[in-house]
Amino acid sequence: MGTVKCPVCGLDVEVPEDVISGELVEHDCGVVLEIVESGGRLALRVFGGVEEDWGE
Repeated sequence: MGTVKCPVCGLDVEVPEDVISGELVEHDCGVVLEIVESGGRLALRVFGGVEEDWGE
């Protein structure tokens, strides 16, 4: 497992080695985070939820 810093509380978040961009993880501070790839490295951002698709 690797660790990435939580963008909300700054504490370490443990993520599996086989994690892929777009996966969601819950952190102890109560926030849902999305795994994103940035410059070949993994990062976390606050998950904004799924937006409704009206077929446009």
